[in-house]
Amino acid sequence: MRIIAVSTLKKYWETHREVEQPLRAWCYEVEHAEWRSSHDVVRHYPYSDPIGDNRVVFNIKGNHNRLVVKIHYNTKVVYIRFIGTHEEYDRINAEMI
Repeated sequence: MRIIAVSTLKKYWETHREVEQPLRAWCYEVEHAEWRSSHDVVRHYPYSDPIGDNRVVFNIKGNHNRLVVKIHYNTKVVYIRFIGTHEEYDRINAEMI
């Protein structure tokens, strides 16, 4: 899978150093994944949450941070839609971002 845009995650971990390693690990795993559907994502990440419109929420660093992506399975592209704390996540509509 190809991630658009890893730079968004890098900017985030530059100011939130505690999530750098978990986000780097997530990127590595996603770049080597072969997801064809949300079922594949959940099989690899049991605590991920598909929320519709090919969006998936990932818990990062023990659920302290949330990552929302939109996945185009046919083109194998993962778009970063949001990264933030659990509190910040509670203030957004993950299905619309």
